[in-house]
Amino acid sequence: MGHVEGAPVTGFAGVFALILAETVAGSSVLTWATPLWNETKRSFFSIWSVIMVLLFAWPAWLASRSAAIVGDADATRAVQLALVTAIVLSVATVLLLARQKTAGRIVAIVATVVSVATLVAMAPTGRQSFLIAVFQLFAGAAFLGAAYSALFLGHWYLTDRKLTRVPINRFTLVLIAATLVEGVAIATSGFSGSVSSQAFNPLLTSGGLAPWIAIGMTVATLLIAVMARAALKGERAAAVQSATGFFYLSLVTAFTAEVAVKTRFFPG
Repeated sequence: MGHVEGAPVTGFAGVFALILAETVAGSSVLTWATPLWNETKRSFFSIWSVIMVLLFAWPAWLASRSAAIVGDADATRAVQLALVTAIVLSVATVLLLARQKTAGRIVAIVATVVSVATLVAMAPTGRQSFLIAVFQLFAGAAFLGAAYSALFLGHWYLTDRKLTRVPINRFTLVLIAATLVEGVAIATSGFSGSVSSQAFNPLLTSGGLAPWIAIGMTVATLLIAVMARAALKGERAAAVQSATGFFYLSLVTAFTAEVAVKTRFFPG
């Protein structure tokens, strides 16, 4: 991640560092900055933290470290904040598992703030202006965070039978709104031919195809989210299971959209 004159960033590491960091930030905000703490069991947050640390936070740091160009100040700052995010979130996870709920919650909120700061630190490594890059990363965070959070929460209803529909309805509405914002973010990246990483698929470099793939997947995510919302209007418990099935698909399409558009994030 990062760039110096004449040294483009391509390949898996830089793109996946962005995507993983977006997922950590987006999901963290939805988990810790919403009323969810007062709506579901504390064990939800313990399991969420373990998965987030192992599958997203530490891999985000490893990917950013692998992609960083030595000597690039922006990249170094982003890597450092990604590491701090992983460490602080790990501490929160240990506290939650040790049943230190209040302390764990406070530390997790701190980790959330740092994860958002990590995205801000990643913005200068992009090929466009700082403000546009920040917007694109925040939009991606809301998009991926909502898709992942809705899927994870949907599974939780199998454990917490007394949980009301309020949280899952909220996450579904956030996902719908996030897809609209994501569409705008993709448009800001442009639709003309631009350098894309061929490490993913040569089609992404053909005639500026990447943003159109991203738009298509974003529209698909929107349609899926709308169908999930419709499914949740049913009163039977199976309605949540049906919506969760839709959320599986939405995570796949959201991830595909972000991969496509983020191959164009870095300068050529």
